[in-house]
Amino acid sequence: MQPLRFIKVFSIGAFFTIISAFTPAPQPGAVMFKIHLPYAKAGLTRQQAAAHLLNRFSFGATPGELDAVVSMGLENWLQEQLQASLPDEELNKRMANGYDALAMSNAQIVNTYVRPDQALQIGVARKLIRRDSIMVAANTAEYRMIVRTLMDSASLKPVIELHRQLINQKVLCAAYSNNQLKEVLTDFWFNHFNVSLTKNQSQQFVLTYERDAIRPNVLGRFSNLLEATAKHPAMLEYLDNASSVSNDNSVANPRLKAQKKNEGLNENYAREIMELHTMGVDGGYTQKDVTEVARALTGWTLYPNSEYGAGSAQRKMLERVGLNTLQQRGFVIQGDFLYRADKHDQGEKNILGHVFPAGGGYEEGMRVIELLSIHPATAAFICKKLATRFVSDTPSVDLVRKMTAVFMKSKGDIRQVLIAMVEQVDFWKPALTHEKIKSPFELVISAIRATHADVQDPFQVFNWCARMGQRFYYYQAPTGFPDNAAFWINTGSLLNRMNFGLAFATQKIPGIRMNWAQLNNNHEPESVEQALTVFSNILLPERNQEQNIKRLLPLVKDVRIGAKIAAAADKAPPPVKDETNMAEDRPLKKQERKALAKNSRKPLQMPYTAGINSPVAQVAGIIIGSPEFQRK
Repeated sequence: MQPLRFIKVFSIGAFFTIISAFTPAPQPGAVMFKIHLPYAKAGLTRQQAAAHLLNRFSFGATPGELDAVVSMGLENWLQEQLQASLPDEELNKRMANGYDALAMSNAQIVNTYVRPDQALQIGVARKLIRRDSIMVAANTAEYRMIVRTLMDSASLKPVIELHRQLINQKVLCAAYSNNQLKEVLTDFWFNHFNVSLTKNQSQQFVLTYERDAIRPNVLGRFSNLLEATAKHPAMLEYLDNASSVSNDNSVANPRLKAQKKNEGLNENYAREIMELHTMGVDGGYTQKDVTEVARALTGWTLYPNSEYGAGSAQRKMLERVGLNTLQQRGFVIQGDFLYRADKHDQGEKNILGHVFPAGGGYEEGMRVIELLSIHPATAAFICKKLATRFVSDTPSVDLVRKMTAVFMKSKGDIRQVLIAMVEQVDFWKPALTHEKIKSPFELVISAIRATHADVQDPFQVFNWCARMGQRFYYYQAPTGFPDNAAFWINTGSLLNRMNFGLAFATQKIPGIRMNWAQLNNNHEPESVEQALTVFSNILLPERNQEQNIKRLLPLVKDVRIGAKIAAAADKAPPPVKDETNMAEDRPLKKQERKALAKNSRKPLQMPYTAGINSPVAQVAGIIIGSPEFQRK
């Protein structure tokens, strides 16, 4: 019997080689794109334009990076980012240990990182426990003891550890990768094609979804990105297309016919691929189109990887039939994607005015993907969403129209669309340069980058993002997080952001450290006013500092600012609870709040020291928590 598939095992080092290899390295001296940036026409200086470019095409400038971009040329920096092939030695070192799952296949993951109920199924399959052990009531002491013993003996790991690796790698990649635009776009496109860790059926596949479907395609053709997400197990399970089969079972092969009585057509993915992924809610499709797309995608499911439960039985059934026979019957196996011809609706379909003849099989699903990926409504919807992310919450009609024209001409080349965007004066208008509000994740990462902070415990970043309203990877709706200021900014969120700024700067977040004195070349400010001015220029380069300093000066001179913030924090809602029971950052204990308040009552005398509770750190924390730092 021929093997149905192959499992490749990679080292962590090989993983980074693989993800960087998706974009070929440019030849020395080669210019891949001719780019004209009309920032001078918009009234920006070269330094201001560099700051704007870094604010929008990265997660924030690191110390000295703005001058480096000006020196090398904005166009050259952008070309490097569009090629996304810069070496990432520091990032690789930080992820050299403790990230084994990043190099695993889906098959390895689902058979290693498991939920308690899955562990019991594995135990029964491997004859490590009796079947009656599964009948023990969940969450009892006996149940937990059985699961813990079983995991140890079977070399299994809790799925929570998989989630932690996924979360931690996102933080480290965003904070330390030199290929910043690729990281920004990975965050953008994941949110666009959102899947969630909250759904049991898809949670084991989210890591490889970002790694294999999103990250390699963020700067390529939109059609490739759409196809990769459509075929990935995470999306197939998250929006239920894995269980969508033809309502007409008369054509099903009796040897492979479904045993589930509740199987049938599921329109969840068909609706979302049109409403959220491509054409938009006002794209001109009808409910009939949704149903027809769902019919065209019946039989699109995932190859059963698991060694336990129903997945194991399905895999053994496919192996018994054999690869050659399956292919002869129209089955398609591509890695973790499986097209089951016996589950497909073979009837004629009419989608958006296009007739799909009967018997189209797998290829008609591919035709649907192509049709949607280059549809004019898709071009307009995607370009507006990109313009909203990179330019303004309300991008101009003219800018979106010009980007849309390039999308259509290039057949969805994302690089070309981004170039078209930055070549428009609208991108550089001074009134829009600081109009976008950072999400909590962007806020925390920009603070890390602006201070050269050393993050030894990336999960603390997740905890603070959750407190500020962005529990990334856990957003349940397929819409993803909204990308507008109104969603992120309100009185409560501003308080949380100020709390974060102070906790971050005074180094009360475990596992995150920075050196304030070093950021100022080991020069100590001589007054509160000077400290505010110096660190405003460091943390907010090329901004109009006068008004912001005027607003912040009363805060940094208020000897009770720490006590007031602590009191406000006591009245604020409790931190977001982590329902996965992962270790989370805690609020300050009572004695710690008292210490902070006591420290804040001391006169801010110079010279400053750069210790954890130093006035310098408090000044910097107030700047990071200020409205101006929230803008990008």
